[in-house]
Amino acid sequence: MDYFLAAKAFVSVAETGSFVKTAAMLDLPRNTVTKLIQALEAHLRVKLFHRTTRRVSLTNDGAAYYERMSRVLDEWHEAEADLTDAHSAPRGKLRVDMGTTMASILVIPALPDFRRKYPDLQLDIGISDRPVNLVHDRVDCVVRGGEIADQSLIARHIGALRFVTCATPEYLSRHGTPSHPSDLQEDHVLVRYFYAGSGRKAPIEYTKGDERILVQGRQFLAVNDSNAYLAAGLAGLGVLHTLAFMAQPHIDAGRLVPILQEWSSPPNQISIVYLPNRHLSARVRVFVDWMVELFQKADYL
Repeated sequence: MDYFLAAKAFVSVAETGSFVKTAAMLDLPRNTVTKLIQALEAHLRVKLFHRTTRRVSLTNDGAAYYERMSRVLDEWHEAEADLTDAHSAPRGKLRVDMGTTMASILVIPALPDFRRKYPDLQLDIGISDRPVNLVHDRVDCVVRGGEIADQSLIARHIGALRFVTCATPEYLSRHGTPSHPSDLQEDHVLVRYFYAGSGRKAPIEYTKGDERILVQGRQFLAVNDSNAYLAAGLAGLGVLHTLAFMAQPHIDAGRLVPILQEWSSPPNQISIVYLPNRHLSARVRVFVDWMVELFQKADYL
């Protein structure tokens, strides 16, 4: 048995749910794919798939084997690609995960430049505000803001994003314009952001000179998605404390009004995070360097 070919066939069938599609992808007769899977099951002494005339699905043993073997094949292909990349431009697939608004407002609009530099790379960008597991989700690197709690990961700092506090003109005309952060605590309603998983709502920190104030405030609505967070502020549901790059287009258009501008908040530190035991491939390296350059050129820091 060609064990490597059998493993490739197994992973392909697991992902496509089809022996026919796998045969076409690997340019093999369907009968050969069937024999490879049978030989692999005999070698492992377990049944990997449930097979019916309509459907192919993983058994419990098959699912556990797929989770590990898919990573092995990824590492195999990455090792081959890195040797090629040493003598040519990086190529292959790069799996990245980042927050919703960072992707849609900052990164994706700038990707034509990245594509011109690295036309042979394929990006798969997972876009969400939820935490991801780099191993389980098979992600090469994640772009995240704030403190990286998992000390087992490597985090490279690439920049920082400043905050702005704002509200719609209609909200301010109804409730007045706060002149001090303590006004937010007593006289206003805030739109709040809570973190997926923990449900935690971080207080808003304001500083001016030696004065430091933490504001929790009252809320009508809290959300765990940055696009929904901005939408709630634009709907006039409360005062919004958000990243400046998200709010600036709406401030320029008059839909939001900045307040408490003489006060500042600690910027959101942005890092690219990856596994410590993972070789930093050429694909990851050029993306990290490009992100650093993108933040250095930005005017929202």
